[in-house]
Amino acid sequence: MVVSRGVLERRIDQGRGVTEADLVIEDVRLLDLVTGDLVETDIAVCGDTIVGTYGRYRGRHVVDGAGRIAVPGFIDTHLHVESSLVTPQEFDRCVLPHGVTTALCDPHEIANVLGVPGIRFFLDSASAMVMDLKVNLSSCVPATHMETAGARLTAADLVPLRDHPKALGLAEVMNFPGVLHKDPEVLDKLVAFAGGSIDGHAPLVTGTDLNGYIAAGIRNDHESTSAEEALEKIRKGMTVLIREGSVCKDLAAIGPLLTLATSPFLAFCTDDRNPLEIAHEGHLDYLIRTAIAMGVPPLAAYRSASLTAANAFGLFDRGMIAPGRRADIVLLDDLEACTVARVIAGGVPVDDAAFEARPLVAPVGLDSIRAPHVAAADFRVRASKATGPVIGIIPGKIITDHLTLTLPFDDGIRGIDLSQDVVKVAVVERHGVNGNIGLGFVKGFGLKRGAIASSVGHDSHNITVVGADDADMAMAVNHLSEIKGGFAVVSGGRVVADLPLPVAGLMSLMPYEEVEAALGPLRVAARSLGCTLAEPFLQVAFLPLPVIPHLKISDFGLIDVDAFTVLQA
Repeated sequence: MVVSRGVLERRIDQGRGVTEADLVIEDVRLLDLVTGDLVETDIAVCGDTIVGTYGRYRGRHVVDGAGRIAVPGFIDTHLHVESSLVTPQEFDRCVLPHGVTTALCDPHEIANVLGVPGIRFFLDSASAMVMDLKVNLSSCVPATHMETAGARLTAADLVPLRDHPKALGLAEVMNFPGVLHKDPEVLDKLVAFAGGSIDGHAPLVTGTDLNGYIAAGIRNDHESTSAEEALEKIRKGMTVLIREGSVCKDLAAIGPLLTLATSPFLAFCTDDRNPLEIAHEGHLDYLIRTAIAMGVPPLAAYRSASLTAANAFGLFDRGMIAPGRRADIVLLDDLEACTVARVIAGGVPVDDAAFEARPLVAPVGLDSIRAPHVAAADFRVRASKATGPVIGIIPGKIITDHLTLTLPFDDGIRGIDLSQDVVKVAVVERHGVNGNIGLGFVKGFGLKRGAIASSVGHDSHNITVVGADDADMAMAVNHLSEIKGGFAVVSGGRVVADLPLPVAGLMSLMPYEEVEAALGPLRVAARSLGCTLAEPFLQVAFLPLPVIPHLKISDFGLIDVDAFTVLQA
């Protein structure tokens, strides 16, 4: 960032106390990230930069800290704003009050639907927010060759965006088989971003394969699901991002690894949380308080949430409350409970006026659903035998089991078996490319009747529907076309609940409070069908993600992720 001589002079004078600071946060107890001490002090801010700590200051504007604990703003190291179901500016308003002053996002959800215009929408939005949203440029559009996306991005498409002030680096390289087998398109992107920030995505990759993956220049990973896996990765130089989202919950498994000694190598991410969880539990503040409740030392938790995260991504201008750092400050009523009382982001006190001052960014992709009209007969699963592959849900994980089960079989048609908790799953291509419908079976939803459907389907975002009734599955898919994308619950030929998501079929145009209010009835409707999953819609959304082991489904059909092949249902 270019800084003028005049700005430097003002920072020096205000830091020395020669002139009044632009802003002073009086009477706080600053958490020293070196020693863990709580030090009574004021914090002086010049513009967007901290210029004074460990002393008393005069300021043109004063915030009374009232003896609260001051910690650095939290950094969410990996998320997809689209999965919050609201636009970036509503995400800003939803999450910033929880202390998240910086978020590193990968807009590959909207990029898989709209391509470069989707990424530009995020860059424009990031330039008009109170929090600092950094945009990693999507590396996997599409994620694999075994699905139909709405766009295809090459290295040549990404390079012109690389120098945008809100662009950080290359987003998660999910195609780890492509890295290991030296796929030319994957290597082109790695070469284009070599030496910069490159996000990793290496579920269950270990041993020499992990060595090869890291040697390609990839420095972090958020897909570790065990302490053993995470330890191997940090020992090999990666920063492991401990994830706790609405579906992916890895904190219980990896949290015990987080100590004062390991805190420089472990950070936090959500990947992702929707407004309902944020309202009931929180965001990164929830991860911090949960980690501390598990026995993680508070100093280790707050280091990981700020300084480790900043250093891991080259954001050396933040991560501590110290002179010369970005003025991202969270005031807490309670350190262990991470009770956020007030937030300052880039020197701006966070309140309604701060959000109202932002320029509005027009939504994009409002007519992106181009799925074919489907009928019940389209969901008949033709097979050669009764025994075959079934996706096995693992609650709290996006990893799935590859099951082999015997199901009812008649005249070449394989059917559901409620006694085994097995229903149908289908993916309907919705970009208007080929009209594909991939069919299969899934175990673990608990459905006894009806269907639930989603146009959020990582990462190509075709329409995914899970159901115990073919006619209801067809109605659910067709209804999503009518409302331009979203979620739907259908039972007995009737739409029981829905949530329109017309922005690229991924995000709502409503305020986050209204999205939160709509999610509750959707869950109730899903439970009325017998669904036993705590977060059924995001679980549906991860079924078509063919870069996560072991068995997934796309519009091509069932995908054996380990073998990277399409299977017969």
